[in-house]
Order: sequence, then C-alpha cells, then structure tokens
Amino acid sequence: MKMRVAVRTLLASLAFAAACSNSDNGPLAVGTLERDRLELVAEAHEPIVEILVREGDSVTAGQPLLRLDDVQLRSQVAQATAARDRTRARLDELVRGPRPERIAEARAQLAGAEGAMVTQRREIARSRTLAYAGSESASRLDRAQAQYDEALARRDAARATLDALLHGTTAEELAQARAALGEAEAALAVIRVSVERLVVQAPRPGRVDALPYKLGERPPAGAVVVVVLADGAPYARVFVPESARLRVTPGVAATVRVDGTTRAFVGRVRTVSSEATFTPYFALTERDRSRLAYPAEVELTEGEARDLPTGIPVTVTFEAVRASAADTEATAARGTATTGNRQEDRGG
Repeated sequence: MKMRVAVRTLLASLAFAAACSNSDNGPLAVGTLERDRLELVAEAHEPIVEILVREGDSVTAGQPLLRLDDVQLRSQVAQATAARDRTRARLDELVRGPRPERIAEARAQLAGAEGAMVTQRREIARSRTLAYAGSESASRLDRAQAQYDEALARRDAARATLDALLHGTTAEELAQARAALGEAEAALAVIRVSVERLVVQAPRPGRVDALPYKLGERPPAGAVVVVVLADGAPYARVFVPESARLRVTPGVAATVRVDGTTRAFVGRVRTVSSEATFTPYFALTERDRSRLAYPAEVELTEGEARDLPTGIPVTVTFEAVRASAADTEATAARGTATTGNRQEDRGG
C-alpha cells in the first residue's frame, strides 16, 4: 500500500514540474533589437560639397544632412526659366491681340493691292479691245490677263490678312499658348525639385548611423549617402518557432528580455511574416533546431525602452503561447495522475 502511494506521488510531482517549466518559459523567440533603418540616396551623380552632420548625431525631421553640387542643375533652372518666360510673353501677345500699327499696315497693303488690281483691269480691257481690232497679238492679251489675275490674288490675300488682324487671336491659338506655358512651368518645377533634392534631409527624427561617402566624393545616382536610424523605442525582430505560429498573431502580448539587463520589457506583436524561413544560426536553441521559423516584429511599449541600443540580442516569450502551453501540460498532468490511480486500483 505504501509503495502504491509513493508511485502515485512521484508521477504527480513529475507532471507538475513539467507543467511549471513549460508555463514559465513557453517556446522562445530569439532575435535582436532593431530600429527602422532609413537609407537616404543621392538624387544625382554630383560631388558632395558639404556634410552637415557626423555619425551618431541626433537629427530632427527636415534637418539638412548633406549637400551635393548644384551648379549644373542651376544652369538648367535658368534655361527652363527663360523658356517659361518666352511662352508666357507669347501668350500675353496673343491675349492682347494685334497692334494698331499692324492693322494700319494691313489696310495700306490692301489699298495698294486694290489699286494695282484696278490698273490691271483697265489694262486688260484695252488689250482686249485692241486684240478684237487686230492691232494687238493674242499673246499680249494673255500676259495682261495673267497680270490681272495676279493682282486679284494679291488683293484677296491683303484682305484676308486684314480680316485676321481685325478678328484677333482665335480660341485654338490661345489654348495652344496656354498649354505651352503649362508645359514650360511643369518642366521648370521638375528641375527645381531636383535642385532641392540635392540637399539630403532627414525624413523623420533619428540618429545618423552611417555616412558611406566622404566630402568631395561623387556617389552615383541612387547610391546611399546617409543612413538614419529612426528615433523612438526599438522593436525586437525575432523568429517565431513553427510550433507557436498559430497563436502568435499581431496584437498578442509578449515579454522581451534583453541581454545585459535582468529587467523584462512589455511588448506587443506588430507583424508576423506569412512566409516561413529556416531558423537562422543565431536563433538556434535546443528546442528549435531544424525547425521552420516565421520572422516577426515585437514593439516595446514602455517608455524606458527608448534608450536601449540597437543590435542587442533578445529572447521573447508570448503570453498566448505560454497560457496555451500551461493548459496543455496541466491536462497532461491530470491524465498522468488518473493513470496512476487506475494502476493503483488494478494493483489493489
């Protein structure tokens, strides 16, 4: 009888110890502290003429960090400005309409053309009369007819020119001029934006992490010239074991333990990748070796976490996983105790 009681007590103790061990720890997610990394690039293939910060400096949003040479783009701005002014002057000219002097000139040209036409009309009448009397050749009559036709055409052209000046600019011409002005202004705006982007500015508060190029160097367009780590509390980038992925979802509470301090920080899962990857070498634990893992980000919600450095190793446990593991192992402990009772009853 005493032997049976001892066996039952031993089985219950082992089950309780296993349950306590799993509920305290649960599946661990291992990773490092990270901050949003902002890589600022060179907008043009121009030399660096000024570096306004040093690595480690704190910066504010909009603060200038580095400046590229803008001589070439400044000349393009001047060229685009001249083109804009030219199209604007043309539009103003079309809106104002023809000058009075041009209208007077057109009237004079029409009067001269009409006078020449009258003269040629009389000349052809005389040539026709002489030709009928046999005193003029047919070829002379033809030349007179051609000169009259030419005078008539010049009169019509002068009249059309005068009518165009009197009616002013057409709506279609005004629309084309306004479109040309809009195009010139847009081209100028694009170049001005390019000039402004030669001054690399901090998009948000943070700390300068790296300056890959030195003063005087000429980085290619699109090359990273400044790296800024965003201000604020870091987040833990960890790898969630496949066995815990079902219960680790955005919003789940977590406990973050940082190497070098005994304090545990409160966190919350921000994102979990939908694609699994192999557990990286620095996240290998005895329990998680040879398993798939899901990259996740756990934000630290306490204000004291703002001063934590980037890159420090962390271990994260998830409340939902811990509670689930505790329930599972408690159920296993009850099952073990029931099995012990049944064995005792059969032994009795």
